[in-house]
Parts: sequence; C-alpha cells; structure tokens
Amino acid sequence: MTGEPDRSPAHLRHARFAIAAVFCAHGAVTGSFATRIPWIQDHAQLGAGTLGLALAFPALGAALAMPLAGRINHRFGARPALRVLLSMWTLSLILPSLAPNLPTLCLALFVYGATSGMSDVAMNALGVETENRLGRSVMSSLHGMWSVGALLGSAAGTVAAHLGADARLHHLIAALSLTAAGLVAVRGVLDLRSDQEAPAPPHFALPPKSALFIGAIGFCAVFAEGASLDWSAVYLRDVLDTDAGLAAASTTAFALTMAVARLAGDRVVDRFGAVRTVRAGGVLATAGGVLVVTAAHPAAALAGFGMIGLGIAVVVPLAFAAAARSGPSPAQAIAGVATITYTSGLIAPSAIGAVADATSLVVSFGLVTLLAFALTAGAAVLRPGPPVGQATGTAGPPHRDEPADTADTRP
Repeated sequence: MTGEPDRSPAHLRHARFAIAAVFCAHGAVTGSFATRIPWIQDHAQLGAGTLGLALAFPALGAALAMPLAGRINHRFGARPALRVLLSMWTLSLILPSLAPNLPTLCLALFVYGATSGMSDVAMNALGVETENRLGRSVMSSLHGMWSVGALLGSAAGTVAAHLGADARLHHLIAALSLTAAGLVAVRGVLDLRSDQEAPAPPHFALPPKSALFIGAIGFCAVFAEGASLDWSAVYLRDVLDTDAGLAAASTTAFALTMAVARLAGDRVVDRFGAVRTVRAGGVLATAGGVLVVTAAHPAAALAGFGMIGLGIAVVVPLAFAAAARSGPSPAQAIAGVATITYTSGLIAPSAIGAVADATSLVVSFGLVTLLAFALTAGAAVLRPGPPVGQATGTAGPPHRDEPADTADTRP
C-alpha cells in the first residue's frame, strides 16, 4: 500500500480519530437494527423458528461477500472503497423493516450482512495501517468504539421502540444520519492506494493459509462472546433460577465489560505485548468459565461472565492486526480471519443450544471454558512479524511481544 506523503503526527492523529468515528458509525447500525427485531418480526408475521432462520442470513451474506473486499480495495483505493462500502452498509439498515414476509426479509438481511462484512474488512484494513504508521496499538480502542456505537444505536432504538415509532421511519432517519456521519468521517482516513503493478487479489478466494491459525484464535474468542451474549441470561434464569430482570442485566453487563475493556486494551497491549495479553486474557476467561459452571449463586455467575468478557475483549482486534501482517495482501488476510470469526458467531448460539439439549447448559459452558483455554495455548500465533507497510517504507509498530520503548503520545 502506498499513501499520501503527509505522515506528520497531527495528520496521523486526525486519521486515527476519523477511523474511530467510522467504527462507531458501523456499530451504530448494528445497535439500531437489533433493538427493532421484535417490530420486524411482527411486521413480517414470523414465528420464533422462522425468525431464527432469517437471522442466519446476515452472517451468510457477510461470509460470502467479505473475500470481495480485498479486490475492491485494490481497484479503487482504501478511502474511496470505504466511502462506498460504508454508505452501502448504513443505507442497508432501511431494508429489513420494509420486508413484508420471510423470503423478502431473508434477502434484505443477506444484503445487510454482505455490506456489513465488506465495510468491516475495509475499515479494519485501514485501522491496521493507521496503527502501523502511529507505531502503537490502536486496534483494541477502535473495536471499543464499535461497541460504543452499538450501545448508542441500541439506546436510540430503545427510545424509538418505547415511543412506539414505526421501525421503517426510525431506520430511515438512522440510516440517513449515519450515512452522512460516515461520509464526513471517511474524509479524514488515510488515502491508501495499492501498487498497480502488483497482481490484483482474486474476485473470490478461500482464507490464505497465513490467516487460518490466526482465525482459529479469533474463532475461540467470538464463540465465547456469542455464547455469553446470547445465553448468559438464559443460564442465570434456568440454571440458577434468577428473576428475569437480573438475568437480562447479565447481557448488558457483559456488553459493557467488552466495550470498556476494548477502549482500555491498547495501553495493556503496548505495555505487555499481544501474545502476553492474549495469554493472560485466556487465563482470565478460563477462570471465568470455571466460575460460571461451578456457580451456586447468581453473583458468582455474573462475575464469571464478566471475567470472560474481560479476557476475550481484545482478541479479535489483535487477530485482525496480526492477519494484516501475515502476508502480502492485508485486506485478503483480514477478510479470511473475518470470515472465520463471522462463522463462529453464526454457529455459537445454535451449538450451545444443541449441546444444552443433549446434556445441559452447564456442559455447554464447559465447552466455552475449553475454548477460552485454547486462547492461552494458541496465543503465540499472534506474534507480530515485520509489518507489511515496511515493504513500502511505512513505519511499523513496535514489536508487541515486548513492551513498547517509545513514549506514549496517545491523543
């Protein structure tokens, strides 16, 4: 990747804030959609089973479309590609609430997921290059901003639902507002162009070998995240016989824990390195899983879910960063890791349910605990090699297996 000549600290700080705003806008779309799912279900006249089928289509669309993002980046450049892909994603929020039945909802959600996945790859590739040029970790806080956006979007959606607003109007206003905000934010991101003499990435390709082991680590973290988000409330209600209010609070608490940990995670990564951070996080998440499956009181289970959230929070951002440095095509490698992690998010809720049906929820979270332990065992695959940017003269980040030896100039 080549880019604009201005690499001054002020320019890079501006680019960092701009890509953070992009992450926030991306997350806000997800939060806006999630809060209106009950309205969409009623509008399309779906039962629980058919709704579950429809909700598999975003992940399917994302998994199929993400490998295209690398070629789009190569063809048009990072900033123009992100401008178009992010706008497609924010505007796709309009589609699900318009669907009158199951087939149209599945089609709408497929488009929604496809645009989400492609814009996700584009913004993560730019996030990694911004991190490279700054010379310190920022990916965790960028994903933290995504969580902040999701919380803001869900808060606005909760207000709209409480007021009885039609989701079609709500999502139209949200989509237009987020599209405008996204276009303003994209103006400040790095303007990177691929070397036109380099071969273009294929239209569609399986994840490169360099991304498979990194993706496996992301798979474990996302599986634990999806299981905890979707099943923590059910676990407290069914296993520990808590009231509905306390059970529901576990999901919100877990999401907040993830957001806070990601916002603070960059300082930890800069201090201790990616491998040590993930190993320690794996130990913490494993201990949390053990606490959940052995809990005799709701407070212990809540603490356990919080420990899982803290332990896995920075894994996916670090996996994307490691993928971008694992081969000659950062966007393609990120797309490979993203495809694997999206697949994990797709299968985790149903896998937990299947294991629970065959055995119990306690056994299901025993599986989550084993996957959390795998983070400790496999963290070494996140050991950073020479940044791809060095091939074009771009300054790379410190080797984050060791503490950074440069002064922190974090804005």
